[in-house]
Parts: sequence; C-alpha cells; structure tokens
Amino acid sequence: MKVVFDELFHFVYSSDPASAEGRMEAIVAALPTDTDFIAAEPAAMEQLELAHTVDHINDVKNEGVFEIAALAAGGAIQAARFGLNEPCFGLIRPPGHHASAESAWGFCYFNNMAVSLLTLRSEFLIKTAFVLDIDLHYGDGTDNILGAFNWLKIYNPEKNNRAQYINDVQEILSGINVDIIGISAGFDNHKDDWGGLLSTEDYFLIGRMVKEAAKACDAGYFALLEGGYNHKVLGQNATALINGMSA
Repeated sequence: MKVVFDELFHFVYSSDPASAEGRMEAIVAALPTDTDFIAAEPAAMEQLELAHTVDHINDVKNEGVFEIAALAAGGAIQAARFGLNEPCFGLIRPPGHHASAESAWGFCYFNNMAVSLLTLRSEFLIKTAFVLDIDLHYGDGTDNILGAFNWLKIYNPEKNNRAQYINDVQEILSGINVDIIGISAGFDNHKDDWGGLLSTEDYFLIGRMVKEAAKACDAGYFALLEGGYNHKVLGQNATALINGMSA
C-alpha cells in the first residue's frame, strides 16, 4: 500500500510527545516490506487558506514550524488524492485534528484532514466525505472547520467499552454513502497507550470496516496519522490499520 512520508518527519521540531524522537522510526520499522513510500510535498498557501486564516498561518510561521506543518498538510492532500483510487496512509506529523481555522493546540498546527478534503472539494474531485476520527481525543479542530458543512459528516467514537466502540464504528459506517472516507488515525486509545481501551486487532478491524464501507458505496478512502505515543506498540497498531485497509 502507498504510504506518504518524508525523512523530514523524523525531525524533532518541538518538545511535545507527537514530535518525540523515535516515534516515526517506530512506525517505519513495523511497516510491511512491500510498502510503497511516496515523498511528501508541502501544501501551497492557497490550500492552507481553505482551512485557516492568514493570521493563523502567520502565527505558525512565527513559531518556527511552518515548513514541517505545511509538509504534513501537503502529505495529507497527497494521501487523499491517492485515496480516491486506492487506499493510502499519510505517515505525517505534526498531527492536525486539534487545529481550528484561527487557532491550534494539542500538538497540532494545521488541520491536515480539513486541508486535504477542502482541497479535493475545491478541485471538484469529491462532493461528499466522511471523517472517522479514532484518536483518543475529540477532533475539535476538524469539527470547528468542517462541522457546519452539509456535504460532510464527522464521527468520533466515544464509548469506554471496547466491544461497544467497535460496534458503534461498524454501525455508523454501514449507513454512509459518500465519495471518500478519511480516517483521523490516532492510536493513543490502545490498551498500552493513554486511553487503555483498544487492542491492536481492533485497528485491523477498523481498517477492514472502512474498506468494506468504501467498497459498498464506491468511495475512496485514506488515513492520516494523529496521536499515538507508546513507541513500543505504535508501529504494530499503525500496521494493523494499514493491513485492515488493504486486506
């Protein structure tokens, strides 16, 4: 499967856990040997401005992280483009789902999911979309940017019971009919990470359910890395999702 990545994502750009040394290396080391790596390209200003104000973009520049944040957003656009025709994973950082139009927090700067979907929509490549956010934390930035659009639906599973969580994901996916499905792929809800809920097998199941839902409505699908901070299991979990998406 195609994985959008760049060696620059190894760079430690801040002191937060999403930028920790060894985090991206843990995922790369666990990926299948036949992974097709695609070099990430930075998002253009006009693409970033689809989701963010100029003032916010300038704030990111002033923080000294514009280049890496724009590269992540551009990688997200590439993953979404590939996702129109085949499954694709955006192995990118900084994450994005806590970034709103005018502000950001939670280790995020630009909202990678919003930038990617708004770019595809602006180019008339999609009319409708669905975002499944499986990160431990609610994707408030994605909701703030995209939540008011009637062409898009966002779902953040919030169950504290593992079986109910998986059942809820299955139920919500069974009723969708869209052009593309984007997974905000946070792995911090794993039993050995901050959330302590899901198993590695659950990420495989989620990937497979997304694949089946996309097939049922002839949609594209892709995933973008969000959270996940236990390096000992992060690579296994990301690989499980990827394997489920391509199984």
